[in-house]
Amino acid sequence: MITLGAATRPAAVLVLFGRLDASPAATDAPSVPADLDVLLQRRAGTLGHHAGQVAFPGGRLEPSDDGPVAAALREATEEVGLDAAGVEVLGALAPLPVPVSNHLVTPVPAWWTTPSRVAAVDHAETVDVFRLAVADLLDPANRASVAHTRSGATVRTPAFVVGGVLVWGFTAIVLSRMFDALGWAVPWDTRRLVTPEV
Repeated sequence: MITLGAATRPAAVLVLFGRLDASPAATDAPSVPADLDVLLQRRAGTLGHHAGQVAFPGGRLEPSDDGPVAAALREATEEVGLDAAGVEVLGALAPLPVPVSNHLVTPVPAWWTTPSRVAAVDHAETVDVFRLAVADLLDPANRASVAHTRSGATVRTPAFVVGGVLVWGFTAIVLSRMFDALGWAVPWDTRRLVTPEV
């Protein structure tokens, strides 16, 4: 069981699915359309936690936020310039602990009804914004595991490697759990290990 400190901070991320407007998936996944994608960003390498990692747009809840949904939309607007008016929120998943940064993070799945232009707004936080095809993430050839050692114990968590982009940590855990719950996942080799550059 993971325990977080008394100063645990609530946060939220936007898990935004849409339809690729340029190139469809490079691989076939019978469970999803070839043009289904998810919006991701690469965090700046100078950040104190999760530096350089691929992540969903998101961040801490502010006192002005009316819950995790409002926080996820506000953060996505601030970080990638998303027009929240074109987003249909589908709900909120159970919050997940992120002990390394002492956050309790609520994933907010959403559908991009009217895609807007997105880009890195604040380069101190985000250096790149892009969309990955879900079918490519589901391809067993693009799936792997990352081994983490915390408090003397080693655990393996899911990872995705698509076109040289490594998605691991919290983001990969959320995607993997969603794919499993939706019945989209196909068997993959959990013994295949990749090592992130940290």
